[in-house]
Amino acid sequence: MTKQEIAEKIIPFFVEEFEIDESLIVPDANLRDTLQLDSLDFVDLVVVIESNFGFKVKQGDFQNISTFDDFYNYVETRINAPEEPNAN
Repeated sequence: MTKQEIAEKIIPFFVEEFEIDESLIVPDANLRDTLQLDSLDFVDLVVVIESNFGFKVKQGDFQNISTFDDFYNYVETRINAPEEPNAN
């Protein structure tokens, strides 16, 4: 899945869930500021990512995500990464 496909899939969620104008969701915009994310919003975002893109978000994954482009890169990398073996 490409960054463009990821954006096309997640932007409608951002618009509806966070009630913002789609024109504000540009690659270099700050994700947290634009969406006005609080800690509960991050939980919602994690659930949406996991259910729509099929991977588990690891604790601390969002530390290096500032912009929407960072977010798309993160999702693209995780989707296209080989599956990690279970640590059982």
